[in-house]
Amino acid sequence: MNRMLALLGKELADLRRNRALFLPAIIAGVFSMLLPFAVAVVVPALAGERLSDSNDFAIALEMYRDEPRLRRLEPEAAVQAWIFQQFLVLLVLTPVTGAMSIAAYSIVGEKQGRTLEPLLATPLTTLELLGAKVLGALVPALGLTVATFGLYLAGVAAFAESGAFRALLTPASLGVTFLIGPLAALAALQLAVCVSSRVNDPRSAQQIGALVVLPVTAVFVLQIAGMFQLGGPAIVWLAVALAGVNIGLILVGIALFDRESILTRWK
Repeated sequence: MNRMLALLGKELADLRRNRALFLPAIIAGVFSMLLPFAVAVVVPALAGERLSDSNDFAIALEMYRDEPRLRRLEPEAAVQAWIFQQFLVLLVLTPVTGAMSIAAYSIVGEKQGRTLEPLLATPLTTLELLGAKVLGALVPALGLTVATFGLYLAGVAAFAESGAFRALLTPASLGVTFLIGPLAALAALQLAVCVSSRVNDPRSAQQIGALVVLPVTAVFVLQIAGMFQLGGPAIVWLAVALAGVNIGLILVGIALFDRESILTRWK
């Protein structure tokens, strides 16, 4: 544990010197936050129409009439709350993007900087080495999750109708942000680490890690279309599935990370 923590400290110090790696995650976070505000606040204000007057959002009103904590919301606030809750899935892309950009450079960057070989010559086991690399990417991703959700919640409280922010404090919303988001980020960075042990180009690792974005986007589209609702049971099953995927990726990563092969092939 001491060896892994020492390597984790080194990873975080390297990130502080290379802050450009956070740029893709910041861009994804800004886009994810601005888009729902444009749909729920800016466009109705410019058009001079209320969202609650449109039949397209009748499902939102019905849904919040069934929620004991939210049934007292005004119709406009209920529609806005529905929109902000649906777009919350997009916020998952922020930690996923952050994990991909950081993890992709974690091993390949060590190789390009000629610092991977000394690490492989130390008593560090493969599990300790990969564990530190994974945590070095996961910790900043979790920080991005907290910061993005905090800004999102503050924006809803400031610009949306009164009470709309309460929809983001339900167990389902918190589960998407702080359970599904980190697990998806963990899967993305483990994919990136696995690929990084076999390639010399960090872009290849990022492209493989981007596969995690596809199911997140699919969930968002299905929710907006009214074909699927990410509620409590679905979140639990999705979290269990992601946990299983992550355990499998740990085993795959250890198997792929052939120390001797990496040392000889990456010369």
